[in-house]
Amino acid sequence: MADKIKILLAEDERMLSEILCDTLRDRDFEVVAAYDGEEALDKVRATSFDVVVTDVMMPRMDGFSLVKRLRAVGCATPVLFLTARSATEDVVKGFDVGGNDFLRKPFALDELIVRIRALAGRTGNRPTEPTSYTLGRLRFEVEQKVLRSEHEQIQLAAREAAVLARLCHRAGQVVEASALLEELWGDDNFFNLRSLNVYISRLRRHLAAEPSVEIVSIRGVGYKLQLR
Repeated sequence: MADKIKILLAEDERMLSEILCDTLRDRDFEVVAAYDGEEALDKVRATSFDVVVTDVMMPRMDGFSLVKRLRAVGCATPVLFLTARSATEDVVKGFDVGGNDFLRKPFALDELIVRIRALAGRTGNRPTEPTSYTLGRLRFEVEQKVLRSEHEQIQLAAREAAVLARLCHRAGQVVEASALLEELWGDDNFFNLRSLNVYISRLRRHLAAEPSVEIVSIRGVGYKLQLR
């Protein structure tokens, strides 16, 4: 039997935290609770987790600051933000500080579980794919989530790497945005589509130094990784 997925849940609303912890434990997750950003930071420093789930608005240290501090000390644990905020600039800020996914409140518990399993890499239905892809002068190492060139190494976020892997796996073909969202987010709603668009923009910046590689937008449908 596979080990339980170990989660840090940082949520200052005690009742919501208790409900989430009880539900996740009933679904065979291992959960450690924190009730503010400082407490969450201390617990991540002391213990390894598979996924950090954190509210954005918390006392003592907000979720964005928490993740920025974690990334600054080299912690690469995937992070899912819980938020009642849906403005595009908040989503962009969350990804910029090192977050991997957003889930807007209120949310369905089953959707939370799908997101956590995806971030932990245990969806149970991941497609078979090569361990690496050659993209012109770049090399994408799937499991390591690293994009390498002769002089540089870019560490991708977990969801960012998953999107690139799907595009590489079907290079030259159109990959529907709805299919990416259903597989990696568990829902193709508008909020998640904005998150996908942010990842696509980040990937384009990473690939900009290699002119033979381009992520082409197919309006109203999805994306295609074009190799020339």
